[in-house]
Amino acid sequence: MELDRLDRDIIAALVDDARATYADIGQQVGLSASAVKRRVDRLQKSGAITGFSARVAPQALGWTTEAYVELFCQGKTKPSDIALAVAKFPEVVAAATITGEADALLHIRATDVRHVERVIERIAAQAFVVRTKSSIVLSRLVDTPPGAALTESRNGSHVAGR
Repeated sequence: MELDRLDRDIIAALVDDARATYADIGQQVGLSASAVKRRVDRLQKSGAITGFSARVAPQALGWTTEAYVELFCQGKTKPSDIALAVAKFPEVVAAATITGEADALLHIRATDVRHVERVIERIAAQAFVVRTKSSIVLSRLVDTPPGAALTESRNGSHVAGR
């Protein structure tokens, strides 16, 4: 779907505050509340907006430690097989196939380093995993929520690399 400036502005407003009323968003983008609702409905129907959710601080849920784990797999392991296997672990909050030597990169959140270690041990025990390489996050330097670049471009600022 092709998004025009108003669609992008509406999405940016929703990313900034998904609980904003259609009237509030309309005021920000220069449309009536009903016009905003029609556009949001269309954006949802087209799949451009996939849902609404709350962003929760992982620490509030006890997930105080995070790591990135590279997976090195046997032969031509299919991405779908990797996805199916790692989806069984609630600690894996994101997974992606990547370029380079590793086959996949996992983002893990856990209660502590020992918890991370146990999760990595269980993942490494999967039949297709040859080895893993992990990095524990010490501190987050930038933590931009998905879609925030739309808000920045709407406000006139631009950050390189986004």
